[in-house]
Amino acid sequence: MLADLSPVIAATTEWLTRAYPASGGALASALCEAQARQAVTVAAWLRYPTATDAALVCLAGPGGSARLDWISGADADGERNADDAAWRSWVDEVVASWAACLLTDPALAADALGGLAGGEHIRGTPPDFRRLTAPDDRDRQAAALLRHPELLAPVAGLHHGPLLDRLGRGQALIA
Repeated sequence: MLADLSPVIAATTEWLTRAYPASGGALASALCEAQARQAVTVAAWLRYPTATDAALVCLAGPGGSARLDWISGADADGERNADDAAWRSWVDEVVASWAACLLTDPALAADALGGLAGGEHIRGTPPDFRRLTAPDDRDRQAAALLRHPELLAPVAGLHHGPLLDRLGRGQALIA
């Protein structure tokens, strides 16, 4: 049984980079995709913290991009080909929402990385998520749409509360 989250990570990254594309050529596209992939990876690892969780989502499927497409306006033309339907079925709405939260708040992204410490997904040396937590000027320019808080607000707002709860920050909002 597939126990890694690569289909969910790949599809959700694809959705984010299509909904909030880079501008400025091939390098900008690569930098934008790297940032999206890092945010989606962290979000997916938080959402599905164990191999069992990952296996279950890969067995049942994550739900697809329909609601995200509607909220972001990505379905404006209403036309999708069969190839789009296949990868869009692997998009995880919660993971996309959490990734949007992380992309617009580097401090939250750093907290999210801290929340992964000691988990099943990080063994040995933790991966470098510098483009997510400490983007430089080139990263910010390449992903201007992908990191714009107002543009991502509809997607980020979908599941912001559960992300804060997962990171132990939910109670601070109530107090």
